[in-house]
Amino acid sequence: MRGEATVLHADLDAFYASVEQRDAPELRGRPVIVGGGVVLAASYEAKARGVRTAMGGRQARELCPDAVVVPPRMDAYSEASRAVFAIFRDTTPLVEGLSIDEAFLEVGGLRRIAGTPEQIAVRLRERVRAEVGLAISVGVARTKFLAKVASAVSKPDGLLVVEPEREQEFLLPLPVERLWGVGAVTAEKLHRLGIRTVGQLAELEAATAERLLGKATGAHLHALARLRDPRPVDTTHRRGSIGSQRALGSRSRTADELDLILTQLVDRLARRLRDGDRVCRTVVLRLRYGDFGKATRSRTLRSASDRTAVLLIVARGLLAGAQPEIAERGITLIGVSLSQLARADSLPPELPIDWDDGVRLDTVLDAVRDRFGAASVARAAHLGRDPGWSPPLLPEHE
Repeated sequence: MRGEATVLHADLDAFYASVEQRDAPELRGRPVIVGGGVVLAASYEAKARGVRTAMGGRQARELCPDAVVVPPRMDAYSEASRAVFAIFRDTTPLVEGLSIDEAFLEVGGLRRIAGTPEQIAVRLRERVRAEVGLAISVGVARTKFLAKVASAVSKPDGLLVVEPEREQEFLLPLPVERLWGVGAVTAEKLHRLGIRTVGQLAELEAATAERLLGKATGAHLHALARLRDPRPVDTTHRRGSIGSQRALGSRSRTADELDLILTQLVDRLARRLRDGDRVCRTVVLRLRYGDFGKATRSRTLRSASDRTAVLLIVARGLLAGAQPEIAERGITLIGVSLSQLARADSLPPELPIDWDDGVRLDTVLDAVRDRFGAASVARAAHLGRDPGWSPPLLPEHE
């Protein structure tokens, strides 16, 4: 593990909403909501009024009736992301992108030519502001985990350096929700056990944490609480999964409506697989019910695939298994993830079933979309339907 704070975590503030405020000066200082029926992003002014991502549009407008609601502009967000990542890579060759608006940077070898990590972070923030017109928060620490926590604590538009001798002083008083990997379910479990701060979790023995939280989760969270995170900034990291989801609001949905949304999600993801010359082994269905409970269902294929027909059959089977719960509890979000990704030429052939028609159909449809645009061809059931939004992706580097 490093002996000094040389890892930067850089995270753009309220990214989508900030791009909208940058491009429309009349929106600056005003509460801005990106998205109509469902909130895709909110400015800090809207967040201060209780508006949150994935909240229904009606609820958001009740909380913040004077908010300006704007449609998303994914091309503008992609362009801004590319400009910011160009600055990252001009700062250091060691950049690990996490998403289109955040990345880790290792700057430990730049002291002679570029100054201390804090000086580098200051210049990075100045360049992003001057060249791209956006605010960015940066955390600097000895490990990736601490750098990420520091950037979150410094928001909005801040810089926080956690020197090695201050690590415990900084981390241990924070709520356990700050630990990377603690979601609502794990936080609730820890709270029931009387564990509310990182320091209280760190006081446990590792074996106790594993018994209470499960072996893998307990070991991971206990290590972070004890300041152990040896992971380097990984410039060769390739995306292990891709996903897309749709927030549905609070109204009830029929099985046919859910199937329509599912096919839109799978169509989009399968195309992204083929565009990236990737295949997947596992299909994951993610649901959020009307009572805010969450569920995840998955199935692993015998052989990896990028075929729309194969992936859709699996996703429909997962959704069918969840229908009784949906009928009883309602549904507010549906998402699909494709994981265990690999290069298409690195694995054995397709499933041992005759999918030739599906292969030919995908090939033809992809060619039509490449020539005439993504919206040039669609399933008949999708005509006139809201296709939802496909968030921009961070490009992968070979």
